[in-house]
Amino acid sequence: MRVLIVSDTHGDEYALRHAIAYQPQAKLVIHLGDGAREVLDLTDEYPDRRLLPIAGNCDYGYSAVLPDSGIEIVAGYRIFFTHGHRYGVKMGLYKVCCAAREKDCQILLFGHTHMPLTEYEDGLYIMNPGSLAGHRPTYGILDITQAGIVTNIMELGL
Repeated sequence: MRVLIVSDTHGDEYALRHAIAYQPQAKLVIHLGDGAREVLDLTDEYPDRRLLPIAGNCDYGYSAVLPDSGIEIVAGYRIFFTHGHRYGVKMGLYKVCCAAREKDCQILLFGHTHMPLTEYEDGLYIMNPGSLAGHRPTYGILDITQAGIVTNIMELGL
């Protein structure tokens, strides 16, 4: 199964639409915050996809209706996803990695830093898709197959 991971769109609905269009196999789209409005506005336009947003630190007014983190099970793997600001991800990943492990998750997704990252550390796949807003927009692809997990960072060529 392919999952599209996006974050930090900051009002750039155009970029979000393009990322979704470029990944037709991704039936699950996880938005890691700072773009709740765009995701909620587009939900009805993509009935064949499940759009799963959480609130980030710039999602003013949406923190009352959206959680700031979540857990999703995909093909038997537990995914912990959060914007990351509450875990201090700009200062390091220790707290957010501990949170993912405490929740028995094998995959950690976070945003907030606008810096793309994908790595594997002690049984935990870690991904930050970067930001879809800005001069070099990026997003993440999470492929879960019988052979295992593959993470990739993609540039959105607009």
